[in-house]
Amino acid sequence: MWITPEERSANITKELKIAARRFLCPNCGKEFSLFQSRAIACKHCPKANQNCPYVRCPHCDSEFPIQGFIVPDKEDRVHMNKYTDTVFNNFDDTYNRR
Repeated sequence: MWITPEERSANITKELKIAARRFLCPNCGKEFSLFQSRAIACKHCPKANQNCPYVRCPHCDSEFPIQGFIVPDKEDRVHMNKYTDTVFNNFDDTYNRR
């Protein structure tokens, strides 16, 4: 995946582009991103930040393996799961402290 110099200067990474990319749900046909899936549909699931191998459509609640749907292989699946977990954990640490 190509990162332009402008994207690089804005700290946009390959992982961010993949996680923010829009995918079509094979069940309902609506678009969603991996970030939407993790933030909305998987929000209260105990497996959401434990390297879950699935992605869930926030529109119809259907679940699919992330491998093959968003990323091609297991190595990429694990990498993207760790990336999204880190993003959401950092968000929680920054904005949800009591």
